Amino acid sequence: MIGMSQDARLIEEQSTQRRARILGMNYTDTSQIANKQLFKDILDVPELYQLKVIPLRADEHNIIFGVTTTTSKQTMDQVRGRFADQRIEYSLISDTGFRDYMRLYDPPKQVVYHDIELNSAGNQDLVKLVSSTLEQVRADDMLGYMVQQAHKLAASDIHLENQAKSARIRFRIDGVLHPIANLSFERVRMLISAIASAANISTSSNEPQQGHIARHVRMADGAEVDINLRVETVPAINGMDIVMRLFNMSQELYDLEKLGLSPKEHEVVGGIIKKPSGLVMAVGPTGSGKTTTLYSILNSLNSSERKIITIEDPVEYQFEGITQISVTSKPGQDANFAEKLRAVLRLDPDVVMIGEIRDTDTAKTALQAALTGHLVLSTFHAGSAAAALTRLMDVIEGNPLFISSIRLVMAQRLVRKLDDSTKQAYMPDENTKLRISKIIETLPTDIERPSLDNLQLYKPGSSPDNPYGYRGQLAVREQFVMSGPLVELLKSNSKLSTEDIEAAAIKGGMATMLQDGILKAIQGQTTLEEVYRVIG
Repeated sequence: MIGMSQDARLIEEQSTQRRARILGMNYTDTSQIANKQLFKDILDVPELYQLKVIPLRADEHNIIFGVTTTTSKQTMDQVRGRFADQRIEYSLISDTGFRDYMRLYDPPKQVVYHDIELNSAGNQDLVKLVSSTLEQVRADDMLGYMVQQAHKLAASDIHLENQAKSARIRFRIDGVLHPIANLSFERVRMLISAIASAANISTSSNEPQQGHIARHVRMADGAEVDINLRVETVPAINGMDIVMRLFNMSQELYDLEKLGLSPKEHEVVGGIIKKPSGLVMAVGPTGSGKTTTLYSILNSLNSSERKIITIEDPVEYQFEGITQISVTSKPGQDANFAEKLRAVLRLDPDVVMIGEIRDTDTAKTALQAALTGHLVLSTFHAGSAAAALTRLMDVIEGNPLFISSIRLVMAQRLVRKLDDSTKQAYMPDENTKLRISKIIETLPTDIERPSLDNLQLYKPGSSPDNPYGYRGQLAVREQFVMSGPLVELLKSNSKLSTEDIEAAAIKGGMATMLQDGILKAIQGQTTLEEVYRVIG
């Protein structure tokens, strides 16, 4: 059976042959010429394109040129004049035949998908190299190439930003942005169009949009790439800016043992898993690992005896054995979240995860569910554990029943982890030691205090493959359980400030994020500068 493209070629050749008859010209079916001979000394490549003629056969005295229906008589006369010493003949060939010959005279450049090395991320030579690659590759491959390289560098996000004269692409690696490429507006329009089509969003919207891309692509060089991205867009003055969050779909990654919890934190979370009820909140800004923490807890709870349902905006990672509901809310439609939660509770789940508590109705519904024996997990945007509780207290207006349904509030931020193979020890000055000493003095009694005699801290080193001296990220945390004294304080006074709640939590044995960060700096896991950069 003749394939579709062969059919089309056959039709085109028959049409060209009919045209040659009408014009009284010879006709050549170039698809039947097995070994096409090239005559590179007759005309150069730009002339072949410009004149739209191809030398099909040639010897010392004769040249037969292939011409298309768009080659003008004037051009043919011009060529005759140029080769006056030879006998010139013309034969009509199809447009596809002409293109086939031109691919032999002017082969398409082999695009090299240059790997981006971490040691060059952000430098000008790399930006030029990657920009050049993106300007050459076929439109469909631009996104695949970027995702492939982002995975290779363990980047968490790809940022595409339109500026006055070009568009900038940056990767967030270990929490810090690195410039990767600059693109012309023509090229970036093609890339945005490919992203919009895959994520089912509009390129002309004047509103922020959310989308998701999940597909497997095979690039022109044969490489295969899994693309799994959450896409966020916002209209800016120079065009649509896009941030794409990369997801790794491996369920084994979401493991409590990989969260780096301290023995005390592990004990608290373990107690919740043994007795799953109440509200557990993961608190922090965007990109602080809150969802990863909650998914790791969910994964530990995931068993054939429990029904687990999540309501997310949108679903970020898909899990076997868990019912996941995607809610795409629009501005002013947060009530949709609370309605979905009420519907989910009628399905008799043991555990519910809400992507984010973002309005009063959802907060109250979540707390009511926690009161009636469900375990409810949720994220919350706040600067600290105490700040999250202060805002939640405003929502529940000091209702003592609601207060007793809150089990655990855990706040976290991500800091860059030092590369153990290159980190360098140093002795801090007296001012630094004094500042650290003041922070360590207020640690809860059940946490071992490190000796500050001969205190050694660490700074990032450098190596050819890792010039930044960091590799990966780790969480610094603070968490408190709603224990007796804190619950009594909250029940007696619903108008407590964040400072009051934090003081009570510290009195009840909470180590602050700053203290946790300082301990991790003393242990050589990160730097003091990194802790101050992230926590303040």
